[in-house]
Amino acid sequence: MGNLLTVARITALQARIERTVERFKPWSWLWPPLAFAAGLGSFFLVDRQQWLGAALALGLVVAWLLLLFESVISRWLSRHDYPTLPKGVTSFIAQMIHQETLFFTLPFILITTVWNSGQILFAIVVLGMAALSIIDPLYYKLAGRWRSLYFIFHAQCVFLVLLVILPIMLHLTTRQSLLLALVLMALVALPSFWQHVKKRSLARWLVFFALTLLLAYAAWIGRIWVPPASLWMTSSALSPALNIQNREPQGSIALTPDTLLSNGLYVYTAIRAPRGLSETIYHVWHHNGDSIDMIELAINGGREQGYRAWSHKQNFPDDPAGEWRIDIMTDGGQRLGLIRFTVSDDIDEATVADSRIQPSGLSGLNLRRFVPGGSSSENDASTVE
Repeated sequence: MGNLLTVARITALQARIERTVERFKPWSWLWPPLAFAAGLGSFFLVDRQQWLGAALALGLVVAWLLLLFESVISRWLSRHDYPTLPKGVTSFIAQMIHQETLFFTLPFILITTVWNSGQILFAIVVLGMAALSIIDPLYYKLAGRWRSLYFIFHAQCVFLVLLVILPIMLHLTTRQSLLLALVLMALVALPSFWQHVKKRSLARWLVFFALTLLLAYAAWIGRIWVPPASLWMTSSALSPALNIQNREPQGSIALTPDTLLSNGLYVYTAIRAPRGLSETIYHVWHHNGDSIDMIELAINGGREQGYRAWSHKQNFPDDPAGEWRIDIMTDGGQRLGLIRFTVSDDIDEATVADSRIQPSGLSGLNLRRFVPGGSSSENDASTVE
């Protein structure tokens, strides 16, 4: 080991790293837009860029180890009379990895966010983190002075990239991906609480573990605010009938109590998922704020316009008048979308279920048309009565 880790070799390696960083710095402004473009292409292209996700995940692991053991490595090198990298160089490398992570995952978050729900707060947080990562004075102040917040910032980056790449690379469901991402986020955030156990007393260890459990529990409770980054609803419709052969909603009817009780109601949703990914989703029916029914549906990934699935509800309360909401949820409790309608004796106030397929979220922009060679493929639909 002594022959390999000579002072001359360590010095030469560090000098090469410093030269590389100095040459890259003038062009570092290109990094965020390139990462955003890579994320956008990875989301919309049929063949996902799995190698990019793997490289990004590996980069985050390396960055976390550098952040965690930076002072330990520096002391070890100094104790053995080896030169150490300037702190600015290591911070710059970590900043580039954070920018790559945030801007790569940003398209996934923006496109899958249900913008008329609390998920908008999560999207704003991610946008704020992305902005902070490119504002050098704020980023380096965070890295230099507020180390606890810096580790939490890094843990959130790890959470984001795992949320995006696990379903794509390993074909995990959104529930499995969410659980694994939460566990790893909590582990990565542990160093931010290390200051509470410097004296190694029992009380401080209890505080340390309590903070860790609190972080994981809070993240799990707030999962409904976290968009499922690889799964999203592309369109939806309400209708009194459905052509099962063509998988299309049909008919038009005003949703009065009498028509709802006699005809029932079809809810049509198209869910976009990565190729090969199988998921269980739920149509959760709410009447005047109370949950009254939950219908399970199975979907498979691959179809560009989304996997077409529907539920047909026929059992309604004796008095179904009022405000209705249907939450489209993943098996892990993340919201894919929501549909609201009003049932009323007054025709003017009652919602009309007219079978029109409405684009959801950003799907109305049809961004996929900008990708050359785009084509759709058909999938069988599922139906739950």
